[in-house]
Amino acid sequence: MNIFKISGKNLIRNKLTTILNIILVAFGVGILSVLFLASTQINNKLEKNARDIDLVVGAKGSPLQLILSSIYHIDNPTGNIPAKDAYKLMHNPMVRMAVPLALGDNYNGYRIVGTDTTFSHLYGLAVQQGNFWQKDLEVTIGSEVASESKLKVGDSFFGAHGLTGNGDIHKQHAYLVKGILKPQGNITDNLILTNIGSVYKMHEEKHDENHSHTTTEETKEISDKQITALLIQYKSPMSVIVFPRMVNQSTNMQAASPAMESARLFSLIGVGIDTLKWFAIFIMGVAALSIFISLYNAMKERKYDLAIMRCLGASKFKVFFLVLFEGILVTFIGTCLGLFIGHVALEVIGACQGASQARLTGFTAFPQEIYLIWTGLFIGALASLIPAMQIYKVDIAETLTKDR
Repeated sequence: MNIFKISGKNLIRNKLTTILNIILVAFGVGILSVLFLASTQINNKLEKNARDIDLVVGAKGSPLQLILSSIYHIDNPTGNIPAKDAYKLMHNPMVRMAVPLALGDNYNGYRIVGTDTTFSHLYGLAVQQGNFWQKDLEVTIGSEVASESKLKVGDSFFGAHGLTGNGDIHKQHAYLVKGILKPQGNITDNLILTNIGSVYKMHEEKHDENHSHTTTEETKEISDKQITALLIQYKSPMSVIVFPRMVNQSTNMQAASPAMESARLFSLIGVGIDTLKWFAIFIMGVAALSIFISLYNAMKERKYDLAIMRCLGASKFKVFFLVLFEGILVTFIGTCLGLFIGHVALEVIGACQGASQARLTGFTAFPQEIYLIWTGLFIGALASLIPAMQIYKVDIAETLTKDR
């Protein structure tokens, strides 16, 4: 007796109920899969991009906005800070490494970041082609920028004012691509790196054919020699307490901790994720109840068939396993379908995202997803257990006599 073949035929015979149960399981697992993949990727990105950064110093404003703009490059900066004040902090005895950032321009949505060689040391950058920038208007681009924008070493391009869009293009100066970075798996894959002098040069006075003019914003940037932020590593653990308080209380700048702000951001996201998780668990519960009811009702209809199987030599355990396997098979198919739907859905969500720096993808897998499969199998077995145990209560002689 082929139990697997008989189970398959029983499910096909009640195909409408089987399809409904599979859809319910797939829907619940699909939601859990999307939430798991998205939260894991977001958490990994947060940790990977801020791993070696202890503090960010920038203009007064929202600490979370400062972190998002300076580390993750997915928000506008809180403003600029005077370069002379920033350089004083860079040489503070409590600071081990300080990386200056000057933001303000982009190319096709990829941010142009003015910085110095400490940036490459902070992120452990290596060049795949060409070399690092060495003078004004030379850039080294991330691997994602190179592949999406089709830029090669030796190509030139014009940056645009602002962190998104190509409305105000700086046509007075062109950037020259000197190198392409090796893929890092972090935010640097989506950045265009140059020196701070290039950013200053882009915002120098624009000369018209008849007269020269300078906007108020550009004049301020040039005269004050401002930068956007500092990424700081502490020299000692004691600095964690003293340095941020000193910056916030005795300067016109603010200090924000990536660890604290990332945790706060994830806690805000977590409220919605937890709600959806409970909704998915509810759907899985409904699926388990549906499987239980369908198998329990099927047992009443199939008492005679099961009694015949017992007469033909099938043991109680084999018949018990037959019913149990039907529930497990339904949830297994539904779980696999749900995982597929979850990955496809996340890839669609990622394709619709505006910010490439935080883009999610469904073309990835995590070992922990195996727990979703085991959960699905457990739910199927649990829902089938009571109907399967009815086998031991079936009186073969009475059942065959009654049905005759």
